Amino acid sequence: MLRTSEIRNQEARRKAQEQLAKIKQRDAAAVQESRKAQREEDEKTIRLRALRLAREAADKQAAAEKAAQPAKPKPASRKRFDDASRKVASEAGTGH
Repeated sequence: MLRTSEIRNQEARRKAQEQLAKIKQRDAAAVQESRKAQREEDEKTIRLRALRLAREAADKQAAAEKAAQPAKPKPASRKRFDDASRKVASEAGTGH
């Protein structure tokens, strides 16, 4: 027959084992949640990197296409006469 102290010890041991099992289960769930969050963060990073690389490639291609286009000629600029030039022109009879 078991003594009262032995019964108490067995009961205390059983409760401790139950608590330990709960703690292990909670820890396992926390680790699993952490891994899931890390996986989601990694997927987000991969997606954003792919978008950035695609944008950079499109920008590079647009720059190459722009460089390949012939340059448009600039319209000829008009010569402006300053006051002295006008005076000389009017004295010469050119009508400016």
